[in-house]
Amino acid sequence: MTKPLTADDIIPLVACLAPQERLRLLRLISVPPGADPGGAYRTLRPASDEFSSDEEPLCWDAEGWENVG
Repeated sequence: MTKPLTADDIIPLVACLAPQERLRLLRLISVPPGADPGGAYRTLRPASDEFSSDEEPLCWDAEGWENVG
């Protein structure tokens, strides 16, 4: 069985997080017990880079179809 972590174990890990990730962690742990965890995402809009991609959304679909047909 694994040893339960303490706050003293976790604090150095949180200190290594980027500021945006710290805010995300705070949002996730601030949900009260029994509450809908998805409610935090409905209340707070996702950050502009949370679901972003460097690629065009459908460009991966275009690859490999050159020789079809």
